[in-house]
Formats: sequence, C-alpha cells, structure tokens
Amino acid sequence: MSQNTLSTRLYPTRIDIPAEVRVQIVAILNQTLAATLDLKTQTKQAHWNVKGTDFYQLHELFDELAGELEEFVDMVAERVTALGGYAVGTARSAAQNSILPEYPFDILDSQEHVAALADRFAPYAKHIRGAIAKTDDLGDADTADLYTEISRTIDKRLWFLEAHLQASAVKEGNGMSSVKTQQKAVLR
Repeated sequence: MSQNTLSTRLYPTRIDIPAEVRVQIVAILNQTLAATLDLKTQTKQAHWNVKGTDFYQLHELFDELAGELEEFVDMVAERVTALGGYAVGTARSAAQNSILPEYPFDILDSQEHVAALADRFAPYAKHIRGAIAKTDDLGDADTADLYTEISRTIDKRLWFLEAHLQASAVKEGNGMSSVKTQQKAVLR
C-alpha cells in the first residue's frame, strides 16, 4: 500500500471530527512525524560525533534533545492513530518526507554541530507553529494543543543551542554591533 493511500485511509472512530477534516489533520501530523524522526536522528548524529573542549556538555545536551524528540515522535504518531489515521513513521518515509535538510557529515567541531542543529531546529519550530494554526483552523483544538506543547519545548531548545552560538559571536566581536542596532531600533 502506498504512503498516499495510507495518508487518506481512516479507520472507524467515534471521534466527532468529520472524516474529511481528519484526513487533513492526519496529513499534517504525518509530515510532522517525518520531520521529528529526521530531527531526532540528526541530533543523535551530532551526539555521536561532537568533538571539542565542550564535548561532554554538548554530548549530554544533544542526547537530551534526542530523547525529547523521541517523546514527540510517539505523541504525534499516537495522535494520528487516535484520529483513525495510519502513522507513517519508518526511517525511509521520514527521509523521503522530511522538511529538513540533510545533516552535514563532514563536521566534528562542537560549534559546527551546534550551528547545524540550530539550522534544523529553526525550520522545525516554524513548521510546528504553522501546524498549530492549521489544526486550530480545522477545528481540532486538541491537536493544536499538542503542537503548542511541542512548540514551547522546541523554542526553548533552540534558545539553548543559539546561546552557544551567541556567546561565540560576542566573543569574536560579531554580535555586539547587531545587538546595539537592534536595541536602538526597539527604543525608537
């Protein structure tokens, strides 16, 4: 059975959301499932391969991030099936359907891994926020709430990643001028 067939196939359920709406929500959730699985494996890639003076700290952080993403994989897949849909969550389907770029295999430096993950967490966060709006517009407050829960955590984790990058930028003199410019713009 093809993935397209699976994404429109619904099982009987007593949930009072109309079938045609559930098909749309399941498609959004399966897109998220693919991206979440992909982000989890990319985070593990960084976890396994990070090097540098802050190796241990980042090794632990990346493992914690991957663990949280694993919980989101399960939450999203279970919401698909609760709606009567079919969760499409194999590694091959995730790779084929993810919104994220492939992880670079030629990096070892800790700051390069942090930047690569931040470059993936940011579009993932944007996707999640878009899914909040879409599922809310479709009248599914429960799925919108699930996405809101994920969004809060992902934004916090992006902040953690960016804090490493911001410290480096300030140390090298790359960040302060842009910070001062932003502060002046806010004050106007």
